[in-house]
Amino acid sequence: MLENVFKLKENNTTVKTEIIAGLTTFMTMAYIIALNPNILTGYQVGSPLWNGVFLATCIASFVAMVAMGLLANKPFCLAPGMGLNSFFAVVCGNIVAITGMEYVDSFQAVLCIVLIEGIVFLLLSVFSIREKIVEAIPVGVRFGIAPAIGLMLMNIGFGSNIYIADENFNQFFMMKDFFGALTGSSAKTQMGSAYPTMVLSVVTLFVGLFVIIVLANKGVKAAVILGMLVASVVNWIGQFVFLGVNPFGSLASASFVPAFGDMASTTLFKLNFSGLLSIGWFTIITLVITFCIIDMFDTIGTLVGTASRAGMVDKDGNMPNMKEALLSDAIGTVTGSLTGTSTVTTFIESASGVEAGGRTGLTAITCGLVFLACIFLAPIAAIIPAAATSSALVYVGILMIMGLRNINFDDITIVAPVAIMLIAMPISGSIGHAIGLGLITFTGIKVLTGKAKDVSVLTYIISLIFVLKFFLTV
Repeated sequence: MLENVFKLKENNTTVKTEIIAGLTTFMTMAYIIALNPNILTGYQVGSPLWNGVFLATCIASFVAMVAMGLLANKPFCLAPGMGLNSFFAVVCGNIVAITGMEYVDSFQAVLCIVLIEGIVFLLLSVFSIREKIVEAIPVGVRFGIAPAIGLMLMNIGFGSNIYIADENFNQFFMMKDFFGALTGSSAKTQMGSAYPTMVLSVVTLFVGLFVIIVLANKGVKAAVILGMLVASVVNWIGQFVFLGVNPFGSLASASFVPAFGDMASTTLFKLNFSGLLSIGWFTIITLVITFCIIDMFDTIGTLVGTASRAGMVDKDGNMPNMKEALLSDAIGTVTGSLTGTSTVTTFIESASGVEAGGRTGLTAITCGLVFLACIFLAPIAAIIPAAATSSALVYVGILMIMGLRNINFDDITIVAPVAIMLIAMPISGSIGHAIGLGLITFTGIKVLTGKAKDVSVLTYIISLIFVLKFFLTV
């Protein structure tokens, strides 16, 4: 049955490989399960709204991944997107400040924006308009997306994914505060009580990274997940032996009973249209457009970049079943709005599952099932050390950078936009914005070098939209 549904032999994979790939992706993106409700509720952990968003995160992710698996048969995994959830929270706070309504009411109003965005994307996907937008990205620029995502993954692995807080809640980051310190002594002095934990995190990351590389070099398909497991064990032992901390202590007081009652009272089908209308039509339209642009190009960039790395694109850089993949993203966003979370999008961490051998929708469905199980098992997912997941992110980032070999370095009109994407993506933290800068650069250079006819009409339109987005203040 699985063979008929997912065409495993045709894609040169097996059930075992797909399951391992799904688990690998889950381990690298499991952080979103707790982080998403933290961001959307202002870290009101345990509150009814937090519980509702937590459950919505698991459910919407599951639905989106099942859609990706069955409709597109692709190994890409989805969840509420980082960046988009932060923007959601900022909009909620602004509405509270403008109208004086309660945060929960504001939250339910912004869910309406996410619903509208999801419906727009459903229509654009059904009528293949989003596919046309993908095709509007020049092939040379398209080949640069994967390496740019690789740098972004490495930046996340060495940067934002690992931060250590001291007793005064000061945060320290691996690359900036540990490797960026003038000397080891200055790092120790600056970080104080957080220094031992930082050292353990550094050791954890590199142990995991080296194990993954060695196993992958020997042709072990489960290299990524095995590397993360070894890194996790090293971290757990280090916490117990050197830090005097029980890494499993949180399990003793953890609740494994889902708070469905809180979800029903705060987020499930709680769409506050009257509250949304109080901010005015112009603001509503601006917010919908902003959500759409960010989500569209983040998703497109992730799909194109990861598919390129996996060899799932043709000679023109096009991925089969792109329409169905984009439709799955839209289904996830609509589901998220109805259950109670921000925009659902394709995760760049999907690249870790692809490197583990995932080639079909069974990978996505496996990951989705674990997300659903986290409704009951979230405390267990929470004990996976961030440094262990960073091992996988850095490794996958290294592999994706290898895609630079597909770039024609003799053509400055391609090298320039790709180079800008390479620096913009990790620094801005936005795949969509980096692609926008790349397209603006490509279009501008072509026009100024007398090659305006090389740029399609749709590429001009998209470039103009990004110019307006970056410079139009409303």
